[in-house]
Amino acid sequence: MTAKNSIGARLRDARIAVGMDQSKLSAKIDVASRTLQRWEKGEQVPDSLYLMRLAKALGVTNHWLLTGETARQAPPNVVPFPNRMKKVNLVSLPLLSSVPGGLPRLAFASEYAEKYVTVDDVKDPNAFALEVKGNSMSPRIENGDIVIVTPKAEVHNGDICVVRVQDEDTLKKIKIDDQFVHLIPFNTEFEPMVVRKRDVTFMWRVVKVIKNL
Repeated sequence: MTAKNSIGARLRDARIAVGMDQSKLSAKIDVASRTLQRWEKGEQVPDSLYLMRLAKALGVTNHWLLTGETARQAPPNVVPFPNRMKKVNLVSLPLLSSVPGGLPRLAFASEYAEKYVTVDDVKDPNAFALEVKGNSMSPRIENGDIVIVTPKAEVHNGDICVVRVQDEDTLKKIKIDDQFVHLIPFNTEFEPMVVRKRDVTFMWRVVKVIKNL
């Protein structure tokens, strides 16, 4: 469920307030319905162009959509939403090559950023983005999707993590026991892998997934 202080939650609230379904709003701003669904779920954040289109279509301000704060000089057609939401900070994170969603292999170099992605609700200054290659984590995470990784987050059993094992990287759900780490794919066509804890360099948790259109 989308967090109540997110852009996606405000977007959904505004759409419902004007009695518009997702299909109608998608057509009005010239975007795929699937993309609008991802915005409302918090899986992606609309860029500045679509934020302006959304604000105009829904009768709200860009400022309110971004922060939840009521603008001082709202246009006459602005819907008076209560100021009950916290400010949301957008951050730009480096996209560092790729991580295999299949068999482990050397995948990314943290020194080089190919481009940047903008997300909300990520507080780790060392967070970064990786493009997924392979389908071992489908249907939840598919080839071409982007995952947001935060080295600061504590890792628990059941988390999806980028794991480095003997200088090779992979994206898997993890299960940790006394001596081993189990790397578990979602795609049943792939076999789980078991590695020794001492061979794991790091396990960094995935905190957000941006779906490939």
